[in-house]
Amino acid sequence: MTTTTAPSRASKRTMVMTLLVVLLADAMDLIDATIANVAAPSLAADLGAGPGLITWLGVSYALALGSLLVLGGRIGDRFGQRRTFLAGLTGFVLASAAAGLAAGPGMLVGARVAQGAFGALLIPQGMAIITSTFPKDALRTAFGLFGPMLGVFAVAGPLLGGVLIDADLFGLAWRPIFLINIVVGGVALALAFRFLPTVEADRTTRIDLVASGLLAGSLFGFLFGLITGAEHGWGALAVGTTAAGVVLFAVFCRRQARSDQPLLARSLLRNRGFTSGLVMGLLVFAVFSGLMYVISLFFQLGLGYSPTTTSLTLIPLTAGIMGGSGISTALVARLGRKLVAGGLLTTLAGTGLLLLVVNVAGAEATWWHNAVATVVVGLGAGICFSTIFTFALGDVEPHEAGAASGSLSAVQQVANGIGSATVTSVFLAASAGGGTTTAMTTTLLVVGGVVLACLAAVPLLPRTAALEN
Repeated sequence: MTTTTAPSRASKRTMVMTLLVVLLADAMDLIDATIANVAAPSLAADLGAGPGLITWLGVSYALALGSLLVLGGRIGDRFGQRRTFLAGLTGFVLASAAAGLAAGPGMLVGARVAQGAFGALLIPQGMAIITSTFPKDALRTAFGLFGPMLGVFAVAGPLLGGVLIDADLFGLAWRPIFLINIVVGGVALALAFRFLPTVEADRTTRIDLVASGLLAGSLFGFLFGLITGAEHGWGALAVGTTAAGVVLFAVFCRRQARSDQPLLARSLLRNRGFTSGLVMGLLVFAVFSGLMYVISLFFQLGLGYSPTTTSLTLIPLTAGIMGGSGISTALVARLGRKLVAGGLLTTLAGTGLLLLVVNVAGAEATWWHNAVATVVVGLGAGICFSTIFTFALGDVEPHEAGAASGSLSAVQQVANGIGSATVTSVFLAASAGGGTTTAMTTTLLVVGGVVLACLAAVPLLPRTAALEN
């Protein structure tokens, strides 16, 4: 194996195959993050599980990935990104096999946690390897491919899930949605062993396992209590685990305050624009990831759609996200942070349209009714996704940009877990008391309230985005 330490030493063939391997890894991550949106009701019914499994199916993956993402990046720096990538990819494939062969809800959720944990080892390394080994012109080309391809993967997740479940391949019902990773991951592993370059490790990098454990434990405790409370009532278990999560988070914050290498630099926390963008991004990503999950549940549990029909009905939502991302790229320099406000207002308009469809058309709603409402929601979300974190970095010093970007990526993944837990808990709790229409109405009102709060905080963001500095 040849060690590549300089960009000029990466051959054209190596660069092409490296890019393919990283895209395959990102595809598995993004598809597995979204495929549960369509698969959840079928999974729960097949395993004889309650609504708790529907919630934990998405939460377990996103929570493990988000809480361990920064740690995964540092492990790659210290022990070598190629080695860490291969370990993460191997573990992800094995965890996917365990999920596909799960005999019960506990084994399935455990496998999803393992998928997220190995994903946290896998995902940070690919971009780091590309950045370290590609020359600048090839790097621009590679980055230009990522946006469109990630959009394709976002569409592919729910669509693939719906088709595979309804196809019932070999009588395996939902299991192929996870077992397919054995094939995709096997190809990626073979190519990675052959072509993935090696970047020199930095043995001086410190890894704070205690801090990472405290963060993961605090998030798990808080969300476990929330989900348990919503499903079974606020008894001793729900209250105790929620309180434990809060205590662990306080201990985590205390440790970070005393650490000379905190997971998030203290200077960043003193930056008002960055912290405002961080909190706003957390809220926006959380409510939207939860809303996308709930829309899928409503289509299946409320309107009686099949998994395939549900996945097709979700395409306008994803198309809207991709369109919103394109709009933000074209207008961010001209409109500044007003574009964030525009994205939030568009999301509110889409939420209002969806509220109208749910309460007026109800079960008689056509594909076009749902498409118009969800595409507007997607447009607003796409604008917000592409701009909020860019503005959060607007006042960040150049030497802190890498750490800030990594922290924002981790927050985005944590937000997906929090959103899946909180928003679906609201939906399922309201559904138990008043039916799916009442539950969807309640959920949309909660989402609208959070978006309004974010709209009021737009003036706290930096005036210019990072790309303008």
